[in-house]
Amino acid sequence: MNHPKRISIIGAGLLGQAIVDRLLEHNYIISGFDIDDQRCQELMKKQVLVASSAADCATSSDMLILSLPDSDIVNTVINDIKESLRPGSIVVDTTTGPAKAARDHAGILASKGCTYLDATVAGSSAQVRNGEGVVMIGGPADTYQSLNCFFDAIAPKSFYVGEAGSGCDMKLIVNLALGLNRAVLAESLALAESAGVDKQLALDVMKSTVAYSAAMDTKGPKMVTGNFEPQARLRQHLKDVLLILEMGREHGQQLPLSELHEELLSSAVENGLGELDNSAIIELIRKLT
Repeated sequence: MNHPKRISIIGAGLLGQAIVDRLLEHNYIISGFDIDDQRCQELMKKQVLVASSAADCATSSDMLILSLPDSDIVNTVINDIKESLRPGSIVVDTTTGPAKAARDHAGILASKGCTYLDATVAGSSAQVRNGEGVVMIGGPADTYQSLNCFFDAIAPKSFYVGEAGSGCDMKLIVNLALGLNRAVLAESLALAESAGVDKQLALDVMKSTVAYSAAMDTKGPKMVTGNFEPQARLRQHLKDVLLILEMGREHGQQLPLSELHEELLSSAVENGLGELDNSAIIELIRKLT
């Protein structure tokens, strides 16, 4: 099943819209649903058929993509649609959440004759839209292999990482490193600014040294210009860091840097930065004395 005939997406936020754009670019026909009317309007502008409900998406699809804020919402949606799914349907869940939740979702859907893949995505919505994302898939290996063309449409690289829940674990591992790279960049630029060093110059120099990280390409310009239009919201990364800390506790691994990162992000949200791009953490660091 390299080309599912009928694909629907539930959840049309930043990542969901980017996935839709990628699939449309590869000539997939998609329907979709979101509880937010404005997001549904955005889908309609792209000539995506907007369903009347999540259950309607399930009834009319061979494959259902979930792109939702958290696993609790995924659980609610799955329980709402499980009786509407066609036997043999595939549910591809891009939501970042705990591995246990993904395994639970896989069990619920298996009881209905359906297959669940947790297919988490590394990269901001802008990176995914530009074909620079990476997908990490957990679930049955044969299902993943049958969907190579589908995953290739979403991102140039995809990795099969193991059984259900493995995609969620891998996403949190990636996000731990990514988030700390971003926070360190923000601290470096804040120090440059406080010392009277031009931030753009500091960024250019760092990018030319062994201090380089990809965060300098994607988030450095936003930190320099102060343009925090969201590509990935700061509050969502706080959610991810809380999941990272939960994962560490589950496996007996202390994560001291992530504990500090959680404190910074929580303070940023309390200071009204939660809806901005996650690069806005520099605004909090600037205020620290």
